Amino acid sequence: MSDRHYKFWPTRLPHNITVPETSLWANIEVSAMRFPHRNAIMFYDKALTYLEFKHQAEQLAGFLQKKCGVKRGDRVALDMQNSPQFVLAYYAILRADAMVVPVNPMNLTGELEHYADDSGARVFICSQEVFSQVEPLLDSKKIDRAIVACYSEYVAHGTDLAMPEAISAPRKAITRPGVTLWADALAQNITPGPHLANADDLCVMPYTSGTTGNPKGCVHKHRSVMFNVVSVPHWYHMVADECILAVLPFFHVTGMENSMNTPLYCGSTIVILPRWDRDVAAQMVERYRVNRWTVVPTMVVDFVTGPNIDKYDLASLYGMGGGGAAMPEAVAHELEKKRGLRFIEGYGLSETMAPTHINPENNPKRQCLGIPIFNTDSRVVDPETLKELPPGEVGEIISHGPQVFEGYWNKPEANAQCFVEIDGKRFFRTGDLARTDEDGYFFLVDRLKRMINASGFKVWPAEVEAMFYAHPAVKEAAIISKKDERRGETVKVVIALKDSHKGKVTEDEIIEWARANMAAYKVPRYVEFIDALPRSGTGKIQWRALQEKENAQSA
Repeated sequence: MSDRHYKFWPTRLPHNITVPETSLWANIEVSAMRFPHRNAIMFYDKALTYLEFKHQAEQLAGFLQKKCGVKRGDRVALDMQNSPQFVLAYYAILRADAMVVPVNPMNLTGELEHYADDSGARVFICSQEVFSQVEPLLDSKKIDRAIVACYSEYVAHGTDLAMPEAISAPRKAITRPGVTLWADALAQNITPGPHLANADDLCVMPYTSGTTGNPKGCVHKHRSVMFNVVSVPHWYHMVADECILAVLPFFHVTGMENSMNTPLYCGSTIVILPRWDRDVAAQMVERYRVNRWTVVPTMVVDFVTGPNIDKYDLASLYGMGGGGAAMPEAVAHELEKKRGLRFIEGYGLSETMAPTHINPENNPKRQCLGIPIFNTDSRVVDPETLKELPPGEVGEIISHGPQVFEGYWNKPEANAQCFVEIDGKRFFRTGDLARTDEDGYFFLVDRLKRMINASGFKVWPAEVEAMFYAHPAVKEAAIISKKDERRGETVKVVIALKDSHKGKVTEDEIIEWARANMAAYKVPRYVEFIDALPRSGTGKIQWRALQEKENAQSA
């Protein structure tokens, strides 16, 4: 392990920290005890204090235990947009000693079936606008129970903040076996049993796909989640009397840790914005005196170039950072020049519960992953020999630290491939190619794994390709990335049609079919028909050749 980066370590911080050996739920108990009347959440002008938050989470936990049969170690799926109900449900599941299975609310029924089958979750907590996708799982007996929430019940009456239709919609009267409305579940006011989970209990299982097939569950215990919940505020010197704008989705680890779990640990206030809207975001910064904000670069680009940005008072904002894609140099410069804000980039994965690397606030570098954080040993190694490489040479990032997951759920073969032991330590192989510089900072170069990052949403080509083979006209399909000015990159599908369908299917028809069968962020924006996909001598589709051709055309 190199120690070159210690010369640039954040001031007045140790290289290693000690983390509480408790469950995440303990953070709610502590914050509610210390700051009972402080606002935990602001949602379209309606506040929820820490004491109210704790009480409602316990009511839902009691319902999960006593009415849904949820036991210690069970998995419960959580399928909704950023909202007070998402946060409450997340912690209610933990209070019931169960494990959260966060689900992207853009996923459709076929995708949800995999999460239910793979995780074994028999209970779904969802919002009413996605219930139509969840309901078939009840019909097919894939799940036993759905608790359905209505966002507008947590919105202030008469707020002047613009809301998406799904947020402002009134409660729907959903009456069928196996369904309980959120308000009805809380109204039963059931006291949960004693909290039994500790640091080594199952906590949360975000899903990621990797290179092949269906998404895989990343098993995190309370211990690994707690590490970054504590490390992030240490790194940034966060305190209770701060306000955090939550825009990145809570179902993804970056939003989950930086914008939800960490502020609740600190006793801070979370201002929730479910869907990106640059004007409403600016209004919220001004209205609630927001101090910190974790974003993806595409949001920053949209925010700083907005025609109305100068009319808002954004002086309270002093912390902005994120990851997922490199921040464009010109945008970072404009952000610093106009707003006095340095965008602090970091790096992490679902397997590491967000950051393994962050730039030091006092010594950041642009378009850089940063340096390994507390207690973390990260190296750039030769992918074949696993020998650590000197500065400037490109290799694979491997990471060892308390935030690294236990492994993929019920995937022993995948676990055997992604972990390696070096110097007596268990390292996770990230599949990302990078180099270090003379100062020990890490810079992303490429990916060993196939993955497309579209506005922060990770699209795994193998998963989308498998869906396309269900189309009656598709003989072969390959998913590649295409450069996009706003999204960074977007999805393109290259298709070889069956002989019976050649000349009878259009690009628009393919896109419409995709919209009906997969989450919107996976849907290709571009379609190309070719006679046959290139293959290797062993018969494998050579997706890289298609990608290189696309890159050359974009250049």
